[in-house]
Amino acid sequence: MQDIPRDQLTGALRRGAVKKHVAAIHVSGKLTLLQRKLSNVLLLNAYDTLISSTRHQIDARTLCLMIGYNSNDLDTLKQSLRGLAETVAEWDMLDEKGQQEWGVSSLLSFARLKGGVCEYAYSPALAEKLHDPKVFALINLNIQRRFTSGHALALYENCYRFVRTGSTGWWPIELFRRLMGVDGSAYYETFKHLNAKIIKPAVAEVSRTSNIILTPETKKTGRAVTDIRFLIRENPQLAILDMDDGEGARHGPVYARLRALGVSDRLARQWLNLHGEAQVMAKLAYVEGKEGVRSKIGYLTAALDGKPAEKAETPAPSSPRAERLRRILAAVKARTPTQRDADRRLFMSQLADARLREDFERHGWMSPLNAARIAAFWQDMSPELMAETEGE
Repeated sequence: MQDIPRDQLTGALRRGAVKKHVAAIHVSGKLTLLQRKLSNVLLLNAYDTLISSTRHQIDARTLCLMIGYNSNDLDTLKQSLRGLAETVAEWDMLDEKGQQEWGVSSLLSFARLKGGVCEYAYSPALAEKLHDPKVFALINLNIQRRFTSGHALALYENCYRFVRTGSTGWWPIELFRRLMGVDGSAYYETFKHLNAKIIKPAVAEVSRTSNIILTPETKKTGRAVTDIRFLIRENPQLAILDMDDGEGARHGPVYARLRALGVSDRLARQWLNLHGEAQVMAKLAYVEGKEGVRSKIGYLTAALDGKPAEKAETPAPSSPRAERLRRILAAVKARTPTQRDADRRLFMSQLADARLREDFERHGWMSPLNAARIAAFWQDMSPELMAETEGE
């Protein structure tokens, strides 16, 4: 699911020398892939008002389309919402004062479908934890949509918040089985089976399709595996999946039009990151020009997913900024991995300001603070790349 200010979205678990804020929410892995995606979208939709509002709403058709359900398949949506209400979230943590806190809550405390709207709520205690980036990390929809395995997505969610520390720390093997949703299975009590059917395939998918690379390590007592941890490093080839231009996206006219349509702040920024300003603007113009559309947000979601309700479309307008970015990303994609690494190192060497370097490390060539410098860099690298966008 992440288009939220980066200081809130890293999911980093920073450990001080004296005060250790070790926090984690463990969600049962017995969720289907679609249920897990549903949970992430609901959280993203509610995040802006997670603490201030006791209930949240989203158009049911929009919700279905965002997760891959048939928009008319409300029975499946009902079943998935029921599953979230029956799923337990558990946390066990040390707060900033060093006091131990344990808690448990259903993932959703309430859900209702009425009049084409999905209304739902979190328990106050869980909402507080979900809103704290040190405890729980929102997942970027751009990354989530790439997963095809529920076990892989579950592993990614549980590892991603530790990306800044480089390791999950040791998990008892019983806890890991629960996180993967295979606790209670006699077959997976044998580590050989757990490793072959769950760990190896999930690690391979996370490393292949997401912005992090995982390496599992185990601890034994005698011949029995008792604990597992995952070493984590950023995936340089897919770091662009973690795009989030933060505050910058809020200053554009396309963002303003999305907000006016009723799209939440974070969802609007994720759409802009995922599809680009030009494509979103084109779809917006198309949707806004339709008469009698009951759910314009749902219609827009379908259009952005490449499933417009009508065949005819208006041509996509292309702003100079969007066109420059499109060309830059295309140029980056065309380079070999070695060349891409060299390009990044060269550009980084030109940034003396630590704030600019940090922004580029987080956002890559989508860095909002370095947009002008990036355009100039690629202009020098390939003068013909920007030629047709000059003066527009």
